[in-house]
Amino acid sequence: MTTPLSLAPGRRPDGTALLTAVGEIDMSNADALAAALDTAHGPVVLDLTEVGYLDSAGLNVLFSRADRLELVTGPLLAPVLAVSGLAELTIVRQA
Repeated sequence: MTTPLSLAPGRRPDGTALLTAVGEIDMSNADALAAALDTAHGPVVLDLTEVGYLDSAGLNVLFSRADRLELVTGPLLAPVLAVSGLAELTIVRQA
């Protein structure tokens, strides 16, 4: 069973690719997140403010693309990104 996750692509006003995630990211849908990130060319801003859960499969997707990601997160995921070390590899902003 796949955990609910919606991924909405878009563009920021400066033209940078934007991907907004809503739901939970786990091993059942991490491949969908990877595919959505790989569809965007160049740097990507990933909005995680509406993500309530992120497991190691989701973190693996983010780590492998950290060189071209900027993450926007809420207070729930900020500690996860810091403890995992991902915040040291990419820009993490709290919304």
